[in-house]
Amino acid sequence: MASPLFTDRPLVIGMIHVGALPGTPRAGEPMDALVARAQAEARIYRDAGVDAVLVENMHDVPYLKRRVGPEITAAMTLLGHAAKVAAGLPTGLQILAGANLEALAAAHAAGLDFIRAEGFVFGHVADEGYIDACAGELLRYRRAIGAQGVAVFADVKKKHSSHAVTADVDIAETARAAEFFGVDGVIVTGTATGAAADLAELKAVRGAVRLPVLVGSGVTVDNVHLYLPHASALIVGSHFKAGGRWENAVEPARVQAFMARVNALREPRS
Repeated sequence: MASPLFTDRPLVIGMIHVGALPGTPRAGEPMDALVARAQAEARIYRDAGVDAVLVENMHDVPYLKRRVGPEITAAMTLLGHAAKVAAGLPTGLQILAGANLEALAAAHAAGLDFIRAEGFVFGHVADEGYIDACAGELLRYRRAIGAQGVAVFADVKKKHSSHAVTADVDIAETARAAEFFGVDGVIVTGTATGAAADLAELKAVRGAVRLPVLVGSGVTVDNVHLYLPHASALIVGSHFKAGGRWENAVEPARVQAFMARVNALREPRS
C-alpha cells in the first residue's frame, strides 16, 4: 500500500512520548493530564512546521512483550486521537514493546495514519526477550478490521536489540524481506534511543528497496544534513527534548531551530 504521507520532499516526524499509562509501574497522572501534555506537544510541533507526529508509550517501562492490556490500548487510542486533533497533522502510533496488533487497532479507531511496528520480519532478542516476526498476522488483521488506510512502517535490525541470530542476514536483505512481505516503509535506527543511525546502512537500505526509508533515531540539527538526502522521513524525539533527553519535555526552541535547518536544506526530489 503506497502511503499518501510521502511527497516529493523528506518529512520530519516529531515524537510525543506520552506519560506512563494506567497500570504501569511509573503511572501516577490522571488521563486528563496525559492528554493535555500530548496536545501541548502536538501544537509545538505544528507551530514549528513539523510534518507529522508519532505517539509512543515509552514511559511504560519495563515493557510487556507483544501484548498489552486493554487499558493501554484504550489510553493510546484516546491519546493518539487527541494529538491528531491538536496538531492537525498526519499522526502515527507505536505501542511498546512490539504490541503491533493493539497499535493497529488503536490507530484505526482513532483515525490515525500509520503505526511503527517492531519485529515485522525475521526475529531478534530485545530487552523484553525474543521477538518473533509478525508480518503475516499483522497484515491479515489489518485486512480483517478494514484498516488498510493505516500504513505500517517497520524497524529493520531495530535498536535496543541483539541480532546475532540473523547475523548472516544484513540490513539490506532484511529490508527487502520486509518489502516482499508487504510493509509500507522501513525504519533504520542506531543501537539505542538517541543513537545515530549508520549512514552506510541507510544508503544500503535505500538502494535495496523501492519503499519509503525512514531514519528512526539519532538525528540532530548538527547531523541532519547527512541523513536528509537519503531518507524519506526523519523521526526525531530526543533532540527535540530539553537537554536532548527523550524523557524530558519538548522544547519549542530546539524544534524551531531544527526545522529552520531542515527547510534550508531540503529540496523537492525529481
